[in-house]
Amino acid sequence: MWIAEKWKDYEVIDASSGEKLERWGKYMLVRPDPQVIWRTDKTDKLWRNPDAKYERSSSGGGRWAVNKLPESFAINYGDLKFNLKPMNFKHTGLFPEQAVNWDWFSEMIRNSGREISLLNMFAYTGAASVAASKAGAKVVHVDASKGMTAWAKENATLNGISNI
Repeated sequence: MWIAEKWKDYEVIDASSGEKLERWGKYMLVRPDPQVIWRTDKTDKLWRNPDAKYERSSSGGGRWAVNKLPESFAINYGDLKFNLKPMNFKHTGLFPEQAVNWDWFSEMIRNSGREISLLNMFAYTGAASVAASKAGAKVVHVDASKGMTAWAKENATLNGISNI
């Protein structure tokens, strides 16, 4: 198993009954997760008063019940910075489990000894594009959603990148 060792701003605190309690920077979020099939007592006090909780709707989709969560906030992974925004379908704009992949291909790019060009298709909010660019690759970022492409540009700007 590969471990993403540079996370200081993300961790899964607990998981039970189809939900996980996560820390994103200084914010605690509760989100549904269908992979969490076990039931344990939710004894951690953070379960009782998260900064936001995603609540599913019986008709599909859902919404965020927000206590103290801003519309957007930034977190870091090593020297990478990402802007997060809770969305209507439980996402935050970043898949933290992908960090091991960012580390792997970033090392491959840095150690290649040649110029690397990367085409990132279905590139979402640009985390992989930013990681590859910071490692030295020339990146073309493609996503069908204009909103996601704009968000990726925000993330690139946060990282001092203008070439994706």
